[in-house]
Amino acid sequence: MRRFAYCKVVLATSLVWVMLDMFILLYFSECNKCDDKKERGLPGRDGGPRDGPGEGGKPVVIPKENQEKMKEMFKINQFNLMASEMIALNRTLPDVRLEGCKNKLYPDNLPRTSVVIVFHNEAWSTLLRTVHSVIDRSPHTLLEEIVLVDDASERDFLKRPLEQYVRRLEIPVRVVRMEQRSGLIRARLKGASLSTGQVITFLDAHCECTIGWLEPLLARIKQDKTVVCPIIDVISDDTFEYMAGSDMTYGGFNWKLNFRWYPVPQREMDRRKGDRTLPVRTPTMAGGLFSIDRDYFQEIGTYDAGMDIWGGENLEISFRIWQCGGTLEIVTCSHVGHVFRKATPYTFPGGTGQIINKNNRRLAEVWMDEFKNFFYIISPGVTKVDYGDITSRSALRQKLQCKPFSWYLENVYPDSQIPRHYYSLGEVFSYTANKEIRTDDLCLDVSKLNGPVMMLKCHHLKGNQLWEYDPVKLTLIHVNSNQCLDKASEEDSQVPSVRDCTHTRFQQWLLRNVTLPEVF
Repeated sequence: MRRFAYCKVVLATSLVWVMLDMFILLYFSECNKCDDKKERGLPGRDGGPRDGPGEGGKPVVIPKENQEKMKEMFKINQFNLMASEMIALNRTLPDVRLEGCKNKLYPDNLPRTSVVIVFHNEAWSTLLRTVHSVIDRSPHTLLEEIVLVDDASERDFLKRPLEQYVRRLEIPVRVVRMEQRSGLIRARLKGASLSTGQVITFLDAHCECTIGWLEPLLARIKQDKTVVCPIIDVISDDTFEYMAGSDMTYGGFNWKLNFRWYPVPQREMDRRKGDRTLPVRTPTMAGGLFSIDRDYFQEIGTYDAGMDIWGGENLEISFRIWQCGGTLEIVTCSHVGHVFRKATPYTFPGGTGQIINKNNRRLAEVWMDEFKNFFYIISPGVTKVDYGDITSRSALRQKLQCKPFSWYLENVYPDSQIPRHYYSLGEVFSYTANKEIRTDDLCLDVSKLNGPVMMLKCHHLKGNQLWEYDPVKLTLIHVNSNQCLDKASEEDSQVPSVRDCTHTRFQQWLLRNVTLPEVF
């Protein structure tokens, strides 16, 4: 009797779990609270235009009566969650590729890829829309699996409900859990180590892949084992409108080692003989979205596991790829959308600045050689952080016989904003050997008597951007106007101008001399 009673309890418990699973599946296929329940949350390939919110990548407009609620929901993920929940998980998107890309043919025997997506407290709608876009717009013969790495999320719907939902998708989707908050870098390493595809493709948790996104990435890797990135299109954090990115920009960085987009230089256009459908060699990657051959990823040292959470890892791997004999490209026939947020909803254990400074210090110490001193002068706070043990990373560089950072600046990024010849360098500006006062790609410019003084794009033609420094009188003379840079007054010292040279203390400027090797 006891055994019979026990069996009844087990059976009842099992029925409860089955009913709960059915409820979960029913609930989340009901579309995130929208009216068109047939389309919401269900996988399927684009089947022509639909009329729901956000279809075709169009913006979602929230009615006035819902604006206050929208603003409150915005704070949860730092994007318009209300708009996202109104959009189908498999919404249609425009084909934003160049016309020359639409007719390209790719080999049949391309390598299969695992897609690794890390998330932490991500919204249900954006995470699943990422997953559905991968499944719906990728040849299934090329998809090994999708690996979702949960970096210790606290939201219940990202636990058992998520596992139940992805279990019924037509491509194998695994949910891997980090035991504690580890950050993007270590979570990606975990996902990569558990994946099985010959190629590893990393995506962020709020992306949307467009038609034809995958084949050109895999074809390029098959040809050269190059590390490749798609063009990253913009999904508005406000309206979720899909806006095509430009094939005429590539990745660089400023003096503070912040990633930035810059126009593709003419030398790169010439190398491709004007064919915009060919990949662009890029000095750096944005970091969130790229594909890499599994064996090559291991060979070049994956990620620096000594880096914390997020920040700097994209530049570190970019420098490493180029300096150690690899190639990094943006494949212009591949487009993936990404929700760009103006602020992060996440907290960084130890503080954002502290973590990013640590990561940047590690990459500078290992890869930038003597040019790290340039970075430290611009960002003096970096030198105060404990950056840990870099012995293994330095040994990796020696093992791979990697080239110096000067080679990278000369051959890969000759248009870098780091001036290799200069007279003085400070935290805000540098005074270069070309007699420019500049920061990044902006130069101090004066176009008429008495100003105004403006920061404009450096043109390297001297003229309005030519300044002579008098080390005795400590003045900076604008040659065209024969006037001196002037602080105006103590009350208005943040707004410099040019005035007739009176050699008062308001026109005296102490330039800090710094000696770095002039390698070119």
